[in-house]
Amino acid sequence: MHVQTAETLTFYGQYGKRIFDIVGALILLLLTIPLMIAIFLLLLITTGRPIFFKQIRTGYDHQRFIIWKLRTMSIQATPVNMPVICTDGIPDDYYFKTDQDTRITKIGAVLRKLSIDEIPQLLNVLKGDMSIVGPRPEIPAITNSYSALQARRLEVKPGLTGLAQINGRSNISHGQKISYDLHYVDHVTFWMDVKIVVKTLFVVLARTGAY
Repeated sequence: MHVQTAETLTFYGQYGKRIFDIVGALILLLLTIPLMIAIFLLLLITTGRPIFFKQIRTGYDHQRFIIWKLRTMSIQATPVNMPVICTDGIPDDYYFKTDQDTRITKIGAVLRKLSIDEIPQLLNVLKGDMSIVGPRPEIPAITNSYSALQARRLEVKPGLTGLAQINGRSNISHGQKISYDLHYVDHVTFWMDVKIVVKTLFVVLARTGAY
């Protein structure tokens, strides 16, 4: 069901954000081509094929799409941990990631710390599945357990980065992420997107909450 949000009710939300996404994604892709070639060769030597990891994620308005990342885990990696009971949505105090994840390869840990593994998602942005800025996309196993309030984060396209990513990333609980995401859903503007992108650069360099 389509919901009217700050993104859909403003000129930027209806037209400008898509232009922002296309221009930004093209620039970033061009700038990262030399880096990606080097990373491809490094991954082939250290971990072998496949280089890419693809997974179904939930996007805008509950639509499913395939997300692309550089593979950072062993091929035998097990699925993400889920709370045992989710009858009233994902618990606010739940953490989906840990800095002690043994599934992550040595080179994968470095790629994650610097968020290099996310670069292929620029193709998702160009395709229109994602945006440069927005709530991070989750797997259906998580979004299927959302409460009505938590599901509001699906009222905008998922992003490469967002408010939660510049305010703790994996160090904050699910409830805190939802709060940041819903604030973005209700207040998205061009200048907010610019501010988030700039702050993301500093967060990535500081490697805060990246694992």
